[in-house]
Amino acid sequence: MVGLLPLWLVIGLVIDVVRKARHGTPFAVTRLIAFGAVYLLGEVVGVLALGLSWLLAGVGKARHRRLLTFTYAIQRAWVATLLATVKLLYGVRIALEGEDTLGPAPGGPLVVLMQHTSLVDTLLPTTYLTARRGLKLRWVLKKELLVDPSLDIAGLRLPNAFVGRDGSDTDKALTLVRRLATDLPPDEGVLIYPEGTRFTPSKRLRALERLASTPDLQARASRLKRVLPPRLGGPLALLETATNADVLLIAHVGFEGLSSVGAVLSGDLVGRTIRLHLRRIPRAQIPSDRTALVEWLWTQWEALDAWVDSQAQENPPHRGKA
Repeated sequence: MVGLLPLWLVIGLVIDVVRKARHGTPFAVTRLIAFGAVYLLGEVVGVLALGLSWLLAGVGKARHRRLLTFTYAIQRAWVATLLATVKLLYGVRIALEGEDTLGPAPGGPLVVLMQHTSLVDTLLPTTYLTARRGLKLRWVLKKELLVDPSLDIAGLRLPNAFVGRDGSDTDKALTLVRRLATDLPPDEGVLIYPEGTRFTPSKRLRALERLASTPDLQARASRLKRVLPPRLGGPLALLETATNADVLLIAHVGFEGLSSVGAVLSGDLVGRTIRLHLRRIPRAQIPSDRTALVEWLWTQWEALDAWVDSQAQENPPHRGKA
């Protein structure tokens, strides 16, 4: 990639000039090539840094603690580099609201329920909760992400759960999720994407089909415009296990239609403003009864969808110029 980068950039530039002349599309191919180069460089540096940290952690009882400290620092640097690259190359701006509801840093323990629409929105929690506030996050992630070398090493070194999404071993997955939520200290939180995958119109239709056996829930889910219906297993396992934790809901607007690399090539990410909204809910306001908890979760997700829909209509994404 490094050796051929000048050639790739020239090819990308030619393609972008043609697309700009024919369709007015921003220079998306060149930007994606440049981001790919930074991403691959970050992988190499990340693996080397993780290997070095394994050596520097030393021996003895404090080795594990030192290894975690090093790994969290590498995670923050890796995420900061990728997000800074996105901002620089695409002219993306992030507007944050609701941070004042978090209280004094780090603000845990927390169960974080986050909307998921894009590859890039996974960078936001580490940026605004871990790096800015010192809240160390335990993540519930799809096991396919282990194909990423740096994430494979760091993700398995930190207290995360990598689970399958096909439902082939639900009991094992829920056991891993509950383990994350056990004994959460004040400087930690556990994050899950209740939708289970990134939002797209086609995935919305498939989610509605899965709810065909429960007409009431299907009708309720059909009224969600911008998010997928929540999958209850993981969120309920966290909420029922972490009984000392408040809940943080994270919604965002601006990543719509950017759920794949092909969508990024449309150029619509250029010049976007991403609106990030945080809302903390005290534990005292969260029911403990399972039936009431399911209703509470659906109500919160419907409120999140309403906020996203209103913001998307007030601030529709616009295509950048460059």
